[in-house]
Formats: sequence, C-alpha cells, structure tokens
Amino acid sequence: MSSESKVREDIVRLSRSLFERGFSVGSAGNVSAAVDDGILMTPTNSCLGFLDPAQISKVSRDGRHMSGDKPSKEIFLHNAFYETRSGTGAVVHLHSTFATALSCLEDTNPDDCIPPLTPYVVMRVGQVKLIPYIRPGDEKAGQLIRELGGRYAAVLLENHGPVVTGKDICSAVYAAEELEETAKLLVLLRGAPARFLSDANVAELKAVFAAY
Repeated sequence: MSSESKVREDIVRLSRSLFERGFSVGSAGNVSAAVDDGILMTPTNSCLGFLDPAQISKVSRDGRHMSGDKPSKEIFLHNAFYETRSGTGAVVHLHSTFATALSCLEDTNPDDCIPPLTPYVVMRVGQVKLIPYIRPGDEKAGQLIRELGGRYAAVLLENHGPVVTGKDICSAVYAAEELEETAKLLVLLRGAPARFLSDANVAELKAVFAAY
C-alpha cells in the first residue's frame, strides 16, 4: 500500500482532474482511499477542485473521526463498500451528468443500469445496480449497499449519482470516468437501434480481465 502522504497527494490530484473536466461541480461528490490505519476522505462541503492534502479527513475503519476536517456526510456509502467488497481500496462518488441522468430515468433497469455497450465498461466497472432513493447523508444508504454483499463494484443512487470502487484511487477514478462516458453514450443512443455486447462477449471479457 502506498504511503499516506502519497495517497493524500493522489486524492488531491485526481479530484482536481475530475472537477476541472466537469465530473463534479461546486461541493458535489466525495472521494476516499484506504491507508494502513484507516480511511482518508474528502471533507464535508469541500470542492474536489481545491483540496488541501493536510485537511483531508482521516477516519478509522469503524467510522471514527481521527484527524483533519470533518469527513463527508456520505461516509456511510464509503464504509459499506470497504466492509463488504473485498479488495476495495478506494471509493469515488460523483454527481456526473450522464450517470445521474440515467439514475433519474424511469426505464433504467435497476439490476443493470449500465448495459454492456463497450468492452471497457465491462472490464473496469461491471454490472451496476440501482439503489432506491435515500436522502443524502442518511445512514440507510450504507445499509442498502451492505445488503448487496459486495457483489457490485459500482452502484447508481436513484436521482443522485454513481458510487464506484476500485483497488486503489487511480482504479476507482478511471472506473468512474468509464461509467460516466458509457452513460453518455447510452443517453446519446436512446431511441436508436444500438448494438450491445453478447453474453458470450461479456463472459470472455470477465474471464480474460478478471475484476480485482
């Protein structure tokens, strides 16, 4: 595992990149990454484009605030993935435009929000589950994710946005970007006779590019 100072720097650098490219706006979104003795998390009401590595919150694995600014109110979402999905090293929650749009559409498949349109969404994200609407910051959201038993690396929060995990902060950010770009394609292709990958295509990708 990388040193804590390196992880802090990576959170700042990658969060700024997400902000500058419009994947988050204002104080929307939050990012966390695991370190040896806890979890680093962006502070509540902070902007992903202007983080200070020293002010990033540090919490224990059971959610106790250890140092830095107060953690994001969405800490329950992050902790639920760390607790239930083996290998989770980072969690990225965004309000990115097209993934959030899919979370608002009535005909989005709750069991497969991001169908296999490209090989890279299969390789980097996998199947995405829709989580019923819960008020932001409500601990019930964490419970709903725990009930999934770690079967999904990413979810869409209904009328809210995506939450994506990875083995480390880079992997989680890349997966979140892939999900958003695929969501954009799905919105652009709505009403057109789109071609999706077959079950055999998906099975081959899973076999060759095994998830973490």
